Amino acid sequence: QVQLVESGGGLVQAGGSLRLSCAASGRASGRTFSSYAMGWFRQASGKEREFVAAVRSGGTTYYAGSVKGRFTISRDNAKNTVYLQMNSLKPEDTAVYYCAARVFGRLDGLDYDYWGQGTQVTVSS
Repeated sequence: QVQLVESGGGLVQAGGSLRLSCAASGRASGRTFSSYAMGWFRQASGKEREFVAAVRSGGTTYYAGSVKGRFTISRDNAKNTVYLQMNSLKPEDTAVYYCAARVFGRLDGLDYDYWGQGTQVTVSS
């Protein structure tokens, strides 16, 4: 089993920045953290969970159109951690942010193998 723990959420004013972290632990089928694609998703109150960003094991990154140019996903395989740097935050970015891990499949799909518990991000206007 792989456990994912997010941190770094909080309250920030519009235009501000936050950096989320997701620390991975445990192992499944002998796989190491570096072999997983990692994704960030978010779910606003009353809305469906949506894709935000993902990074493949090789480092290629993907972003939702709504965050492209403002958010940056990165990973540190030595620390088993993935990050989401969020700049120029808007009130509509308010949501619970989840990280997730998968080996195969669409990076923007919701059927990841492992999920964290989420961290709240609130952007005030």
